[in-house]
Amino acid sequence: MENKNNPWKNISLSDYENHMSFEGVRQQQALNKMMKDQFGDYPLSSAIILGVASGNGLEHIDREKYKKVYGIDINEEYLNALKERYSYLNGVLECILLDLTSEYDRLPDAQLLIADLLIEYIGYETFGKAVKRVKPDIVSCIIQKNTDTKAWVSLSPYIHSFDCLNTVHHEMDEDELDSFMEIAGYKKINRVIEELPNAKALVRTDYKKDTDIKKV
Repeated sequence: MENKNNPWKNISLSDYENHMSFEGVRQQQALNKMMKDQFGDYPLSSAIILGVASGNGLEHIDREKYKKVYGIDINEEYLNALKERYSYLNGVLECILLDLTSEYDRLPDAQLLIADLLIEYIGYETFGKAVKRVKPDIVSCIIQKNTDTKAWVSLSPYIHSFDCLNTVHHEMDEDELDSFMEIAGYKKINRVIEELPNAKALVRTDYKKDTDIKKV
């Protein structure tokens, strides 16, 4: 059953996008750049994006390569904006409104699973259930790393819109994520870091099942 009290349902699209793209934050810009490579690095034809929000980065989907892409989010406002912005991806992109913490069993199969700034808000256990359900060949994660600050939300005029996330935020650790994915049957094959303002960075780590898939 969907958790109606999930705080992500209460953050408006305008506050979310304005914060993420704010010059002192620049997470939207960095994520867009990194997602281009997430979509392009492996010879796969289906993908699922967990926590897709309003679709930042989906312009990098190659319709000649991808036959099916699923966008998953808990916020209906975000998904409605995504559908309007990327209507040209009809036939390839399918949006699914669901709460990963309780409805992971509704997730479809896909070869590539993308989870960017998501595990921090659902925890390892729920993420593991999602991975097990999707059964991807490649898992590509982006987490936020605080380099010399304990404040996990960057300063912007919209910062207080995110106060409600304190109840669901989990501190991330790269080594813990690697260990968790190894236990789940995935081996690390790639790591990329993108520096951000406010003493933060985005770290992309890719994992693969025991297959012959390699980076192209």
